[in-house]
Amino acid sequence: MSLGVSAIGQGLLYSLVGIGLFLTFRILDFPDMTVEGTFPFGAAVACAALTHGASPIVATLLSLLAGMAAGAVTGLLTTKGHIPVLLAGILVMTGLYSVNLRVMGRANLSLLHQPNLFNAKWLKALPPYFDAVAVGVIACIIIVALLIVFLNTQIGQAFIAAGDNPAMARSLGIDPDHQMLLGLVVGNGLIGLAGGLLAQNNGYADVSMGTGVIVIGLAAIIIGEVVFGELTLSQRLVAVVLGSILYRFVLLVVLALGFNANDLKLLSAIILALAIMVPQIDHRLRIKRTLRNGVKANG
Repeated sequence: MSLGVSAIGQGLLYSLVGIGLFLTFRILDFPDMTVEGTFPFGAAVACAALTHGASPIVATLLSLLAGMAAGAVTGLLTTKGHIPVLLAGILVMTGLYSVNLRVMGRANLSLLHQPNLFNAKWLKALPPYFDAVAVGVIACIIIVALLIVFLNTQIGQAFIAAGDNPAMARSLGIDPDHQMLLGLVVGNGLIGLAGGLLAQNNGYADVSMGTGVIVIGLAAIIIGEVVFGELTLSQRLVAVVLGSILYRFVLLVVLALGFNANDLKLLSAIILALAIMVPQIDHRLRIKRTLRNGVKANG
């Protein structure tokens, strides 16, 4: 049971990465490689703040702001510097590696004997591993609710329109560059926040902890879409959270089958590839079935 509760807690916390990626990958339709630098940046800032005496709430908010700053740099390189978004993300991700080392002062920073968000008295009263579930549920409810409200405002609708059809959005007086910058700032802010929360939950920050995190976020999005099918935009945000939890359970099952933990990132990539292929295979089978039925009807 403890493994299942832990998987739910980790899934909820990692779902913030999926939600952040959803804004750029699904709504704005571009891949943001900044993610793999933003995640450890948020973790590094949160841990450094805690070790310097900041309160857990302040440290967590600083991880959010750190992520937003990283997203803003990528956005400005893309919109003002006219660097392709994929390359801009890689440049910022690479630069953040050195920034993270500067922030932490070393490659790994422990929170041993340091107060953090998961040491709160009301969380200590919960059964083992339920602290991550409680914090994850609260964070997901607040963020999903705020995003649903935002996406239903005029600015949010302009944001969606810029992602759907930039040319049409431009004809309506919407600047796609501003919307891209907004998406990168908000999306990376959520990913930095996820890094800060997971660093506090794990008890340390590591300069390489962002490696492969983009796969985790994309897996949450794809699995949520495959399992729950056609949904409204608001429902898809919830599906990302549930997809992240399902992904953790899939990994749990894979490890229970006897696979080596060292192969976890390889297995994650394979699971994501399969999840992406399922809708394509299903679509082709439907087309073949329709053609076959049409031939029989004509015959």
